[in-house]
Amino acid sequence: MILLQVIVGGLLLGAIYALFSSGLTLIWGMMNFINFAHGEFVMLGMYAAFVMVLWFHAGPLAFIPVAALALVAVGLLVYFGVIRSVMRGPMLAQILSTFGLALLLRYLAFWIFSANFVSLPPTALRGTLRIGGILIDVPQLVGGTTAAALTIAMHLFLTRTRAGSQLLAVAEDRAAAMLMGIRPDRMQALAWAIAAGSAGIAGALIAITYPFSPSIGEVFGLTAFVVVTFGGFGSVPGALIAGLLIGLIQALSAFYLGPIYKDIAVYALFIAVLWVRPQGLMGKA
Repeated sequence: MILLQVIVGGLLLGAIYALFSSGLTLIWGMMNFINFAHGEFVMLGMYAAFVMVLWFHAGPLAFIPVAALALVAVGLLVYFGVIRSVMRGPMLAQILSTFGLALLLRYLAFWIFSANFVSLPPTALRGTLRIGGILIDVPQLVGGTTAAALTIAMHLFLTRTRAGSQLLAVAEDRAAAMLMGIRPDRMQALAWAIAAGSAGIAGALIAITYPFSPSIGEVFGLTAFVVVTFGGFGSVPGALIAGLLIGLIQALSAFYLGPIYKDIAVYALFIAVLWVRPQGLMGKA
């Protein structure tokens, strides 16, 4: 039962990894653009939830949508203020722009909230459920299932809606999409809004369970790159599968080997998979 409980906990955490990584894979697959500030978007979602709970005493039904809307606004601001201009420049300018943005957001958070770890006060999501002899924290269960549902919803949006088809068309061939009457600039802005919004929701869901500080974005940014590369560039289902696998591997390695070895196990398997399949689990060669 303890092992089964560890597995369930790892899968629930992996679902949250998949949610914020799916936004990164959307940007990467659509625009061939590397966003080094994606982890900081997750961190901003955490602090948006923190501010809503601390200042306005809001519950999860309020602070999670607020975190999503706040990060959608941040994503649009970043796209129109920075990304749209540097996309016309060399690759080095693209890399340095989002790397500099990551540092700016991180140190702004240090300035506003200090470097100390904080956690959300108790909310309506608390307690433990016993399901078939397994004890599961309610915040962890709600966070993991919500993240998995939203990741699947993102995939359905991309594959079953008109706007999603236009996003994929721009990703496939920007010039051909323009000839079909699609406005690539608008679709790319939508992609950045979706990516940042999903990161904001993931951050709020993580904040329900785990303490955090402004430097946490670096950890989640690296995790997102591993998930995206592992699952396949531009593949939301690949991000979901990779996120679940990485969460599971972290939980099992921490259980059997110790917490300090969980990242070693993840990166060792990550390198082994890329050695055999460089395009990732569901990526195209």
